[in-house]
Amino acid sequence: MNAATQNATTSTVPGAIQHKGILASLRSLPRAAWVLFLGIFLNRFGTFVIPFLTLYMTGKGYSLADVGIAIGTYGAGTLAACFLGGFLADQIGRRKTIALSMFGGALTMLLLSRADSWLSIVLLTGLNGLCGELYRPASSALLADLVPNGQRVIAFSAYRMALNAGWAFGPATAGFLAGHSFSWLFLGDALTSLLFGLVAWIALPHGVRAATSESGWGVAVRDMKSNPGFLRFLVASLFIAWIFYQISSTYGLFVSQLGYSPATYGALISFNGLIVVCLELFVSNITRRFHPRPCIALGYLLIGIGFGLNLFAATIPGLAFAIFIFTLGEMISIPVSSAYIADLAPESMRGRYMGAHGFAWGFALIFGPAVGLFLFARSATLLWILCALSGALGAAIIFPRPKPKC
Repeated sequence: MNAATQNATTSTVPGAIQHKGILASLRSLPRAAWVLFLGIFLNRFGTFVIPFLTLYMTGKGYSLADVGIAIGTYGAGTLAACFLGGFLADQIGRRKTIALSMFGGALTMLLLSRADSWLSIVLLTGLNGLCGELYRPASSALLADLVPNGQRVIAFSAYRMALNAGWAFGPATAGFLAGHSFSWLFLGDALTSLLFGLVAWIALPHGVRAATSESGWGVAVRDMKSNPGFLRFLVASLFIAWIFYQISSTYGLFVSQLGYSPATYGALISFNGLIVVCLELFVSNITRRFHPRPCIALGYLLIGIGFGLNLFAATIPGLAFAIFIFTLGEMISIPVSSAYIADLAPESMRGRYMGAHGFAWGFALIFGPAVGLFLFARSATLLWILCALSGALGAAIIFPRPKPKC
């Protein structure tokens, strides 16, 4: 057992700090954590362009295939950002990486607003995915730096609440701006990124930085190979992440196939965000009292069951119940997962550990929607069964094994 694994094992035993109430736990978070939450809210609130990229490009006369390639390059940029962002977070510091990401994202967004050819749109969309997503490993690593063991589940839950709150209000604002001019979308997106960059540069600490000899990916990969708990977690994440991406690919088609309008699909997605904002802190206040791996396994199982319930969902209440079960699994597993990675990783490698986790999800973003659409075109029943089985398999992989008797 390496030092990181030993640290994770001891840090997750329930302690006095884990029995604080929600408000007391939130009040005990350092000021810099709240600054980070504010920045995350601003950035997510201002994510205007990418959700409306299909409408923007088709309005300019581009085909759906052209749009698909552009969105694909954004995914590729996001995947690259996991590697580069994780490296930079440990090499130059969390604050500088977040600021670089936001300033780079603002610049590429402004350039994208002036792009006048398909190739330039595709290239700048990919570059925006790279620049704009660099902050993710750094922000997660910084939160782990700021918050001690025992409080991280609540801290990451608050982080997600800020993110989901921004997402809840941002698209509605973007729709209003798009009704006047798409130029306002690009400008608003760039301005919110710029604002987060300034907040990060002025008010966030550097966070932990690795020595030059320990800041490369090779060193981190060797450490990860000696950390079986983290490797199991990455494999389990692949079985879960592709299920998540059905929300933005096959699930909308399924709701439409049942005869419901796009507004119903939108309401169901909003229901997911509303549950997270209203309940996740309360759920996390319970899950942080237990060992992380059984909690993650339970969450993964419920995520699979939630999508499996679509086999029986033909009414809006049935669809809403399936979304609730899926969201419950999300609330149980995701904050605990983030805290688990932070506990497993050596503090000088947290950025790269977070980046490796982000890469697993980015890889699932590439193949998950495509696999889901392939299966859905043949049988929605088959897709939902495989989602349920995949959730169960992910849960089985992460669930702790009994120790062999000597």
